[in-house]
Amino acid sequence: MPRNVVHKVEIERVSILDEHGNYDAKLGDGLIGDADLVRLYEAMSSCRYLDEVAFKLQRSGRMGTYPQNMGQEAGSLGAAFILDKEDWLVTCYRENCGLFWRGVPMESILLHWMGDERGNAMPRAHFATPIAVPIGTQMLHAAGLAWASKYRGESRIACTFFGDGATSEGDFHEAANFAANLDLPVVFCCQNNFWAISTPGRIECSAPTVAQRGVAYGMPCLQVDGNDLFACVYAVKWAAQRARQECKPSFIEMVTYRLGDHTTADDARRYRDQAEVDIWKERDPLIRTRKHLEQKKLWDSSKEEAMQARVKIDVDAAVVRAEEIASPAAADLFNSMYAELPAQLAHQRDTMQTHSLASEHGVRTTGH
Repeated sequence: MPRNVVHKVEIERVSILDEHGNYDAKLGDGLIGDADLVRLYEAMSSCRYLDEVAFKLQRSGRMGTYPQNMGQEAGSLGAAFILDKEDWLVTCYRENCGLFWRGVPMESILLHWMGDERGNAMPRAHFATPIAVPIGTQMLHAAGLAWASKYRGESRIACTFFGDGATSEGDFHEAANFAANLDLPVVFCCQNNFWAISTPGRIECSAPTVAQRGVAYGMPCLQVDGNDLFACVYAVKWAAQRARQECKPSFIEMVTYRLGDHTTADDARRYRDQAEVDIWKERDPLIRTRKHLEQKKLWDSSKEEAMQARVKIDVDAAVVRAEEIASPAAADLFNSMYAELPAQLAHQRDTMQTHSLASEHGVRTTGH
């Protein structure tokens, strides 16, 4: 019988601004204006300083376990910058920079890791879902949000972030299959930082690229330098246009690196070579963005010093707001549960008693 090739695939890698300061003016043309680039650099710097402060808060017992974002700021920030403000940003726990760009207050992130559920109450105006700590669950949420958008005839799309390890979870495969088969406007952004906690990427995925995992579901796939802010903007713009115009999902692999430990409860020195970390420090998204700004005469040491002073004031103020927030009221348990509270629960909230419920249902009660 004849043998025919039934499918061929190529996955492109995009890099616009590399760690040496080389800039592809053709690919980068029109992506980010000068004023916006300054603001984006300041946003990454602010997020980086919050990481430093959060680390100290945890070590001093003022906050629980915290996952630092340093080294991975460009991916979520690039997405938040290029997406429409009403597109859903569906994150895990290393996308602080994108959330802050959306307007999520810094203290919300701090409250989450302090164990205060009010940190998860993302205002609807930000179109951001709560931080997802379980690995991979948020991808299903993104598919659901995109399906709702399509059902309602809206142009809103969902962009979700997850790590390389999450692509081994069943949730990823279910979400990808669901989005591809139902033609849902989802942008799947895998932040491949080479480590699923202590499991190296070479064990997590045997394929040359993680992006190939999207091919199986018929999605167009792209790999980008995840520490290149321009490349991240380019990729999400590409995927968002397809989602909006064709109502179809795409898969982006953002190749980046976790410069710190997995969380403050981890010690990456036990399983990761320092030489590897040192190589990736030279590829830091903040360093290369600042070099580019300096080359364009948009930044200098005096501006850096002034910016760092402003950042310190902003982050320190967020810490104060988080630590000095008033204790929650008992009624919050009821008010935060339903959009419209059922009458019997409203009665419980108002009286802070439950004995009357049994009486209403014909159950004899003897006391309070």
